[in-house]
Amino acid sequence: MNKISRRRFVTAGLAATAGVSGVAVAGTLARRYGLLPPDGGGIYGPGETLTYAAQRLLMRHSLAREFPRSMISKVPFANELAPFNDAFKRHQASGFANWRLSIDGMVARPASLSLSDLRSFPVRSQITEVVCEEGWSYVAEWIGTPLIEVLNASGLLPQARYVVYFSIEPDWWESIDLADARHPQTLLTYAMNDGDLAVGFGGPLRLRVPRQLGYKSVKFITRLTVTDSLKSFGKGLGGANAEGGYAWYAGI
Repeated sequence: MNKISRRRFVTAGLAATAGVSGVAVAGTLARRYGLLPPDGGGIYGPGETLTYAAQRLLMRHSLAREFPRSMISKVPFANELAPFNDAFKRHQASGFANWRLSIDGMVARPASLSLSDLRSFPVRSQITEVVCEEGWSYVAEWIGTPLIEVLNASGLLPQARYVVYFSIEPDWWESIDLADARHPQTLLTYAMNDGDLAVGFGGPLRLRVPRQLGYKSVKFITRLTVTDSLKSFGKGLGGANAEGGYAWYAGI
């Protein structure tokens, strides 16, 4: 991503408050400096663009709040899930012994990792909050390996810009840019609180992106694809939720 000075972008942001012409100026600058989200078109595009660009400019290295152990929710909320498909049921019946995570796309060494393989990577834990767009939230300890550790082990190529991640459940996928993929709090999680990650919370493997709303933390992850463009994935909006009307970048 090309660099843009804070002064120049803030100037564009101030211009945006003056009216439609200012929004157009900000959008042009965002495109020029690689700060245009995949859902930056359409009626809500200017707002999505300003939100994403401002966050990346001003809060690229910010941390999601981490809580003391005393604030872990006693009864975390597991939202309702659709009936599992046959492939998931087979994995569940075997205790997820054959669960694999594939890594492909713009990496030098595509890989297929078991849960045991993932546990051999550096471990990080964090007590962070899942915040749902529907208004509920809970605090839990999440344990896993930083996503960037797995990507680096596969040889992340320099032209990469995004990581697309897929659930075993059909049509459930999302993506993040490399700023979030490299962030130390973005984890491939396989444990929660005092045990393995329960199915109701995304087990056996969930990507936790605590700097964004809960729908970006997709459950039952089986595949990561590294890419320089999101145009060839789905409708080109960067995720199933964006295709359903939610924002691609859901920063909190």
